[in-house]
Amino acid sequence: MSKMDRSDRSDTRDSREGRDGGMDRDGEERGGRRGGGFGRRKVCRFCADLEYVMDYKDFRMMQSFVTEHGRIVPRRISGNCAMHQRKLTSAVKRARNLALVGFVSSGN
Repeated sequence: MSKMDRSDRSDTRDSREGRDGGMDRDGEERGGRRGGGFGRRKVCRFCADLEYVMDYKDFRMMQSFVTEHGRIVPRRISGNCAMHQRKLTSAVKRARNLALVGFVSSGN
């Protein structure tokens, strides 16, 4: 490759990125966190209420941690701590085996 070829490539790379050096129209850098949000940390529901005892027979509570497709809601979305998420997962699986919570919801 000659020097001319290399310089041509750098010019095309700059034109793809734009002349602003990786900034969007608002002046913020691209590729950061999206969605904004409130910045509020989620709190584990079970750590906050120490009197509540997690039980697989409480199917109403289990259904709030299961999506319409029957998947268990992940920890980063539910806000549970790791210990309670593991207990919740095993409780949901027990409730599924006893047909208290469905494997998949019966939707149209």
